[in-house]
Amino acid sequence: MTDISKNIDIVAAPGVFADLRTAEELVARALAARGLTGGIVQSPTGSGEVIVVPGAGSTVDTASYSNVVRVDLGQCPPDRSDGIRTHIRARGLDGLRFAIDSVYFHRFHPGTIVEYGEHREQRVELRLPDGEGPFPVAVLIHGGYWRSRWEFDLMDAMAVDLTARGYATWNIEYRRPDEHGWDTMTSDVAAAFAALASGPDALDLSRIVVLGHSAGGQLALRLAADTVDAAVTPALAVSLAGVLDLKLGDERWLGEGAVSNAIGARYADARGAYDASSPIARLPLDVPHLVVCAVSDDPNLLEISREYYAAAAAGSDDVESIEGPGGHFHVIDPGSEIWRDIVEAVEKALAS
Repeated sequence: MTDISKNIDIVAAPGVFADLRTAEELVARALAARGLTGGIVQSPTGSGEVIVVPGAGSTVDTASYSNVVRVDLGQCPPDRSDGIRTHIRARGLDGLRFAIDSVYFHRFHPGTIVEYGEHREQRVELRLPDGEGPFPVAVLIHGGYWRSRWEFDLMDAMAVDLTARGYATWNIEYRRPDEHGWDTMTSDVAAAFAALASGPDALDLSRIVVLGHSAGGQLALRLAADTVDAAVTPALAVSLAGVLDLKLGDERWLGEGAVSNAIGARYADARGAYDASSPIARLPLDVPHLVVCAVSDDPNLLEISREYYAAAAAGSDDVESIEGPGGHFHVIDPGSEIWRDIVEAVEKALAS
């Protein structure tokens, strides 16, 4: 078996970085964290996968590479050209770190892309453990305040960790409302989940856990409520620092108005849409669920998680709560203390 290269070349257009040293330092840290070599170069050393930072509005010649991860530091339309495996955009200089992680997981822990619709974003990345199964299924729904610049690569690390623990992971991508509308997003998440029914025989559809992070926490718990009487339904739904009260999220102007920007109106003008989507307004969900938040997260999200748990626990739902050290991204970080508590709670719930 041919060894997989641990080198990653990053080809950047002249002047794309305001200070090259800062970019080089960030890249060096990100590569070291994954045990990789490489860096920012003028010419790539091979024809494999490469990261390209061409500058906004520029095209990328992909013919010389097996595939390309494109990075644009600012906001721009998505580049869906042939040969562009993924386009990381509008994440600032930190987009380089996300790109390195994307290449790392794609090379060393690849999944299989499953399409559930005709649009490019209607896709899922499936990873299966070794063996024949059937395997419990972890459905992952990423966050990013419902904005298109955040994609399902956010969940790669936890997908790989859960797969190593014996779960088939079903990492959902979906169209986001800033480019496609709120109802399109909701229907995409529902369709991606329903597509499990036509998935491989190795999936144990009686043991499904849905885990959503941040905005994905809202989507996960809404999905649970919407699928109570469906042919396929989760055995457990998990909110990881979820936005579980959309009315309060709108009032607090979370994410610089992320809630109203996504739904298309403030709560006062779209109460029906808010209440249909807000998990706290949907109680009881009639599905066992788990509410998780790290104590050093945005205090608004911590407060919302506590508010939601108190309301759910006062009703008929089977609901548990986990709090622990860390910030917003520790709840999806397999190296964190709180992640170990999350996994333990999920395994206990699916075993019962």
